[in-house]
Amino acid sequence: MNEKLQNDYSHLMNTYRPQPVELVRGEGVYVWDITGRRFLDFVSGIAVNNLGHCHPAVVDAVARQAETLIHVSNLYRIPVQAELAALLCGNSFARACFFCNSGAEAVEAAVKLARRHGLQTKGEAVSGVVAAQGSFHGRTMAAMTATGQEKIHGGFGPLVPGFSHVPFGDDTAWRRRWERIPPR
Repeated sequence: MNEKLQNDYSHLMNTYRPQPVELVRGEGVYVWDITGRRFLDFVSGIAVNNLGHCHPAVVDAVARQAETLIHVSNLYRIPVQAELAALLCGNSFARACFFCNSGAEAVEAAVKLARRHGLQTKGEAVSGVVAAQGSFHGRTMAAMTATGQEKIHGGFGPLVPGFSHVPFGDDTAWRRRWERIPPR
């Protein structure tokens, strides 16, 4: 697909290698490009649009919320956030929720919570994190270090110490690696 793009993208950093397709709208599981071609959206905005594009109930909920309150920090109490946290906890293993702005922030929070748990339960912080080879966790420093792809690490060293990678699904390799992680 070597099409000439219709818009100028020279002012955007080339952090990814975007496909030469200019997407302009979506509906359900489909997206359309600027020329009107329809595509099945297998990416879902990197798994954040898993409800599909423009479902009327989602559009209505977003519009109602935008008419009420767009965004406030976790520095304040937000009733609908408390309702969502109760719903999530009531339908999962969790006792509490931490709402994040991005997947990378969620990964950073998970790393911090794991280290805090090690400190509270073992009396010392565990310095190692084991992640899967070939994984992608985000572009912040710890999330990028957890990512199991050398091409993502290139040019950003030194990376955060204490991360190692094992083949995805290889429980034996994971257990061997985990047993070798020394306490801090």
